[in-house]
Amino acid sequence: MNSHAARQAAQQTTQHTGQDIGHGRPAADPDLAPAAATSARHRGSYARPLARLCDRTAEAAGEVVALAIPVDCVCCGAEDSALCGACSRQLRLLTLKPFRAEAQAPALMDMDGSVLLPVVAAGAYRAELAQCLLSFKSHGQQRLAGELARGLARALHAAAGQAQGLVLVPVPTSSAAYRKRGFSPVHLLLRRLVRGGEIPRFTVADALRKTRPPAVSWMPLELLRSRRNGERYLRGGQKGLDRGARALRVRGSMRARAGPWSPQVGGRPCIIVDDVLTTGATLAEAARALRAAGAIVSGAVVVAATRPPAPADVGVARPDMAGVKGGT
Repeated sequence: MNSHAARQAAQQTTQHTGQDIGHGRPAADPDLAPAAATSARHRGSYARPLARLCDRTAEAAGEVVALAIPVDCVCCGAEDSALCGACSRQLRLLTLKPFRAEAQAPALMDMDGSVLLPVVAAGAYRAELAQCLLSFKSHGQQRLAGELARGLARALHAAAGQAQGLVLVPVPTSSAAYRKRGFSPVHLLLRRLVRGGEIPRFTVADALRKTRPPAVSWMPLELLRSRRNGERYLRGGQKGLDRGARALRVRGSMRARAGPWSPQVGGRPCIIVDDVLTTGATLAEAARALRAAGAIVSGAVVVAATRPPAPADVGVARPDMAGVKGGT
């Protein structure tokens, strides 16, 4: 009897210890129990279904457009992107350090070597930068505007230094070029920077307009045709013209806008903005027109300069460091 009672007592003790004392249910093994459901979400999930729908729709639209109109990198030819990641990095490297470029532009230097108009370039016109600018201007690749605008913004900040209240005046494009492209490259880049809030210290003023150069009206047609670049000169293209033809073509071709609704630049410090610097004839003419309207021309900024920087100019970017001849 004693042994039988002891065995019963042991069984009862084991049953009681295997039960949940608080609830009277057998305790679950924590290693075998299923994971508790939580409300945590993956980091990539959307808080709002509308945002997910918009992104998915944009991705689908991009794939459809890529199938209908194949896109290749303008620099290396890689598929599905107007500018691939590797070429985009190279473009940023080419525009990472703006430099002074007027020493290589004959129209911006005086005979004694003094600077007539200081110019800061975002980069040298070569490799990826040259290809992107050409595709952007001549082939309508406006998707490249973002990368080019960022390089222009770096050059603008380097040129201005700590100055405040500067007015950015874009160089106007000709009517023929505007009809051919459908847009003005410089105006589009500046508009993108203003919308993105990347140049808050500047004011953009479309203060210049194109006019008929007086040289065309008074120069005899026989003399124009006898010039080596006469045909190009008459057609109106700057590309391929020599230094003398460029200077002759742009002389008197710009004028400050007049009227109650036109931007007033009289007495205000201005920076001229253009896309490419070659001989400097276009910038010199823009500076002449602004000074004739009473503006204070502090310098100019371009996206690219066709001539590489001189060794002494590398790392010097601020226009106010040069001896500018006012009113020249």
